[in-house]
Amino acid sequence: MSEEPIHRVQAGAPASAVVLHVPHGSRALTPAARQSIALDDDALAVELDHMTDAHTGLIAARAADAAALTPWLLENRYSRLVVDPERFPDEREEMRAVGMGAVYTRTAHGGRLRHDDDARDEALLARHYRPYAAAMADLVDARLAATGHAVVIDVHSYPSRPLPYELHGDGPRPAICLGTDSFHTPPELIRAAEAAFTGFGDIELNTPFSGCYVPLKHYRQQTAVTALMIEIRRDTYMSEPGGPPGEGVDRLARALADLVDAAAPAYPSDPLG
Repeated sequence: MSEEPIHRVQAGAPASAVVLHVPHGSRALTPAARQSIALDDDALAVELDHMTDAHTGLIAARAADAAALTPWLLENRYSRLVVDPERFPDEREEMRAVGMGAVYTRTAHGGRLRHDDDARDEALLARHYRPYAAAMADLVDARLAATGHAVVIDVHSYPSRPLPYELHGDGPRPAICLGTDSFHTPPELIRAAEAAFTGFGDIELNTPFSGCYVPLKHYRQQTAVTALMIEIRRDTYMSEPGGPPGEGVDRLARALADLVDAAAPAYPSDPLG
């Protein structure tokens, strides 16, 4: 049986510069990835509960439907336990120190997820990581060609209590964390997000997670590509650690749609200093 495509692209309005990106919302594993994981089914289910940004695909899809100008959407079909498309694939990535580079070898609690195997990792990178990165870069290029700019809004969630793998988990855990980049996140985009998510509680920048996703092709190269990460604390919309969605989903989708509408014309190339 052939594997499903590694990502799903939902077309938006030709005039929209916005790409909603949902990289960690799936629990699905490929047979090869499952075989490489050294957990039984029960332990794996617990790990997926902790590490999946549950229902973020639902929030993004409802936001896309509600937006005045439909954004483009790219969603990872597979779990981050196959590969994490937002990690650097080389030694620069600090998460490798806790066994969570592009291919995870440790669990959220520091246990063994996989044994080290460079050949296996290279196969996973070739099959999943690089094609996914190319698809995202192509989508951003298409928005640049069509509109002259691109706005990547990365949709994530995080647990209300820190997990051991978190390198910066001792700071505030606001209802909404906005991850920014000094080159790619203009102040106007931050202000639009703060306005859109007013009413959800506290909003903080870069705590407990920082940064935002920009394809390596464009990273620190093109100011016409702007980006922001939305990290939603899970107790605002679901039962933790891996339960069903609650009433907060619709409110969050409406807020995200408001941000999409504000960002759709895009912001000038005026990165933060």
